[in-house]
Amino acid sequence: MSIDQPLMNTYGRLPVAFESGDGVWLYDTDGNKYFDTFCGIAVCGLGHSHPAITKALKDQAGRLVHCSNLYHTPLQSKLAQKLCSLSDMDNVFFSNSGAEANEAAIKIARKFGHDKGIQTPTIIVMEHSFHGRTMATLTATGNRKVHAGFEPLLNGFARAPFNDLDAIKRISESNPEIVAIMLEPIQGEGGLTIAEEHYLKSLREICDQHGWLLILDEVQTGNGRTGSYFAYQQLGIIPDVVTLAKGLGNGYPIGACLAKGVASNTLTPGSHGSTFGGNPLGCAAALATIEQIQSNNLCERASILGARIVSALKDELLSASYVYDIRGSGLMIGIELKEACTELVPLAKAKGLLLNVTSDNVIRLLPPLNMTDEECDFLIDAVTQIIRLYAADDRGKPRAE
Repeated sequence: MSIDQPLMNTYGRLPVAFESGDGVWLYDTDGNKYFDTFCGIAVCGLGHSHPAITKALKDQAGRLVHCSNLYHTPLQSKLAQKLCSLSDMDNVFFSNSGAEANEAAIKIARKFGHDKGIQTPTIIVMEHSFHGRTMATLTATGNRKVHAGFEPLLNGFARAPFNDLDAIKRISESNPEIVAIMLEPIQGEGGLTIAEEHYLKSLREICDQHGWLLILDEVQTGNGRTGSYFAYQQLGIIPDVVTLAKGLGNGYPIGACLAKGVASNTLTPGSHGSTFGGNPLGCAAALATIEQIQSNNLCERASILGARIVSALKDELLSASYVYDIRGSGLMIGIELKEACTELVPLAKAKGLLLNVTSDNVIRLLPPLNMTDEECDFLIDAVTQIIRLYAADDRGKPRAE
């Protein structure tokens, strides 16, 4: 397939085109198959072309594809009730993506501040975070590469190092216009950095003390990925706002911004909206996805498989001079090498393995929640072999410290 296409040059694509998928496998236009270790970046949590999602989309497409949000639709109400029940939140705004869900969260925080008479409501965000590519979400993102070329960025954000409570306290003392703290429980794009349990619990306490909102971006960690439907549920805390997308529709684009308490009453008619948000097709896909996760105990399955993968990878690789760390939560796993390893991606692709490298030196594994034991073992063996092959290759060999 020719790669000379009238597409904007916004992605560093590999020279391959996929036309079908089945579970953990993707098939290219030449009939070659590849093991997908990251599910379209945590999107197809049930694997590719899951029959229950396919059926839900086909059935709904024959009834109603779109309806204006000026009216009610039964599936949107049903999905809202289901998500609020799962999250212990009060209400939800539906969007089409994680970035849009995070835009809604940022708007809630700003309006919350303005309603309190704060002139420049400011949100504390984290270094090395990722919240999206819109102007507000890229400003909130703690990555200079994402910012570059899009200045001037928006005001109203204060940045703090991740897992650093003292920095939060210093910002609170110097800025009286703070209204919220926004962060990911696990920084996916930031190298699979996991928030410490004490840190997240303390942030909840700090927000309560100051009357701030705690906003958790669970776009990547939600939908069962870390071993519970939401990552925060493993900590015994509840945020004021939580965002969701990626795996919510198992490939169909749908996002959600859920809110509780005062945050749930902040937006009013005319203050926010979306033409396609919460459309019947997206809601059908999301409801079918949630049903599969719940009926097959896939949150628990993710926890079991994740522990198995991390343990096996540590046994095989952690003693190697080129491996710095192996960590994860459920089926969100990072293998951190001591030097950049982006050249590993095309090498793996040539061997029929689709890998993702984030933060230059972290191999990010986000396999389906419903992998079989045999597929799990295949993943462990294949990833181990490709890393060893890469480390032994002088063209891209990480050097020991």
